[in-house]
Amino acid sequence: MAKRILIVTNIVTDALALQDALRKAHDGPYETQFASSLSNALEQIQQKRVDAILADLSLPDSEGIATFEALFAVASKIPILTLCDVDDSLAVEAVGLGAQGYLTKGHFSSYLVPQSLRNIIQRKAVEEAAYLEKARAEITLNSISDAVIGTDMAGNVDYLNVAAEHMTLWKREEAQGQSINLVMPLIHSENKQAKANPVMQVLRQDKATTLTPGTILLRRDGSEVAIEDSTAPIHDSDGNIAGAVMVFHDITATQAMAVKMAHLAQHDFLTNLPNRALLNDRIAQAIGLAKRRETHLAILFLDLDNFKHINDSLGHAIGDMLLKSVTERLCACVRSSDTVSRQGGDEFVILVTDDKSAENAAFTAEKLLKSLATPHSINKHELYVTTSIGISSYPADGTDAETLIKNADTAMYQAKERGRNNFQFFKPEMNVRAVERQVIEANLRLALIRNEFSLHYQPKINLESGVITGAEALLRWSHPQWGMVPPIRFIGIAEDCGVIIPIGRWVLREACAQTKQWQDAGLTIAAISVNISAVEFRRQDFVEGVRTILEETGLSPNCLQLEITESVLMHNAETSVAILQQLKDMGIQLAIDDFGTGYSSLSYLNQFPIDVLKIDQSFVNDIGTSKTDGDGDGVIVSAVIAMGNSLNQKVIAEGIEKHGQLSFLKAQHCEEGQGYIFSRPLAAEQFAKLLRLGVTPHAPIPVLMPD
Repeated sequence: MAKRILIVTNIVTDALALQDALRKAHDGPYETQFASSLSNALEQIQQKRVDAILADLSLPDSEGIATFEALFAVASKIPILTLCDVDDSLAVEAVGLGAQGYLTKGHFSSYLVPQSLRNIIQRKAVEEAAYLEKARAEITLNSISDAVIGTDMAGNVDYLNVAAEHMTLWKREEAQGQSINLVMPLIHSENKQAKANPVMQVLRQDKATTLTPGTILLRRDGSEVAIEDSTAPIHDSDGNIAGAVMVFHDITATQAMAVKMAHLAQHDFLTNLPNRALLNDRIAQAIGLAKRRETHLAILFLDLDNFKHINDSLGHAIGDMLLKSVTERLCACVRSSDTVSRQGGDEFVILVTDDKSAENAAFTAEKLLKSLATPHSINKHELYVTTSIGISSYPADGTDAETLIKNADTAMYQAKERGRNNFQFFKPEMNVRAVERQVIEANLRLALIRNEFSLHYQPKINLESGVITGAEALLRWSHPQWGMVPPIRFIGIAEDCGVIIPIGRWVLREACAQTKQWQDAGLTIAAISVNISAVEFRRQDFVEGVRTILEETGLSPNCLQLEITESVLMHNAETSVAILQQLKDMGIQLAIDDFGTGYSSLSYLNQFPIDVLKIDQSFVNDIGTSKTDGDGDGVIVSAVIAMGNSLNQKVIAEGIEKHGQLSFLKAQHCEEGQGYIFSRPLAAEQFAKLLRLGVTPHAPIPVLMPD
């Protein structure tokens, strides 16, 4: 690209001579433009690109050094050469003010004119590039978070960036020329003794190095900062060392974060208890110590009973607060040498060290059970939670952490099966049951996908008229290898592992759809009863789930009867009232199942919007027996029937199998009943046949066996 030269003069011969010299130059091309006055020159500078200015200081509208000052004010980055007579003092003065040089009049035709002009233009370009590079480096160094300090060969500071000023509390102007040992004194983190600055080592050895760990920078105000650094030599153009530069940063926050991360990696985020990893390490250490001392240690595996109900009904925030309250009580029940660990969810493991006998572990377990049984006051809720505990011991039940924890876990499930809120010691035969449980759980998760579930229906009978008033839907599992699996073998497992949720929804949807199908076929069935598990009832989306299923199947809400056990309703009675009322407002019938086996208070029973009381079959079975406590006379059954009638609630007796039981219930004016004396649970097709047969008042009900 041609260099554009602005010639500023009102002497035509000078302008032409310069133009001719530039045109003939071998290092061109040059493009010339002219201005005969200062004002015209300033206008062109602002409008066009100009690479150099050749200016006569004597112009019609400006005279002397003022001309140069006016040009320099608007073109300080453009090389300016003045045109002058021999021994013109103004030209020398202009150079002092920033002019790049001057050309003597009468010598404009010389080949030196374009050569000088080229050199000046190139030099100015180099200077500008160097300035930009320096500015860029300065901005970059001041923009980074790392501190940078440079020194000369004597170890005196010649540069600090902004971060270094903040770190050392020295201003650049104050630090300039000061020793690096003064600006940046270093000490050891442990003994606080002074340590050598690596800059001096680099200057001696001409080799990069880093600070040793644990280095502290002593700032100008006496405060301390932990730092990391790298120090390297600086070389001149000949490759000789000319100084050193240190790059360092504050690692105080990093060290604190490392400590925090190490803690988080070994502790539970909610309770701050040791987690599985830290527990395993402590068990391994305790085993090593017990082996040397020939002592024992115990592992207690705890699982809170029915904790899911609280999460589902009150939300996880309340559940988390309850877990923290449980943690406080667990820690208060053990010694400082023991370890309380949270495994996740509502599971805890306690390592009891230096245990000399099984009685000590049992004492600790009893203490834990008693402590947790006291209600927890959480956010205006009085929450009751118990725990099931399994215990294993070293060396009898395992010689490593994994085995001990696994066996304690197995014993914990045995405690669950024995009614919860108790503890059990591990026994080898428990492993067989644990494996069976695991296999059942795995197959349960596949049963829905494989369509292995079905429903059977047991009729409910009006005991006075003998008419079928409804049916109870009962879940059946037909496994391809095991055959029919009794509900008692899998319902509890399904509740514990959470599979009961999708199973329960399938049961409700299937029962509603089948009932609607019978009604559409002209068969009379007033209501279908479905059992609701505790896990389902406590879920926050339970009511909406029921509403959705009714809408999808088209079954009228008053044709659905939900059966909830007495113990589930009383677990959190206030919450239960709210849930039941929402269901009642939808038009759904509500029944208390297994009534008499729980701990209902009459005050709450009166608050529950219940339609039906179902007498547990254990009380029906006692009718006519030889019991000496009066139950054989049906005293409890009579009392329940009387109470139901007084509360205007329908009473249904379950498990009627003998004519004597039936006669007693009729005499006590029990309204409805169900049991084998009428019919076993039937598949949908067989139950439809029973509906078609119809039942005449007081006639015996035909007993249909499945095909």
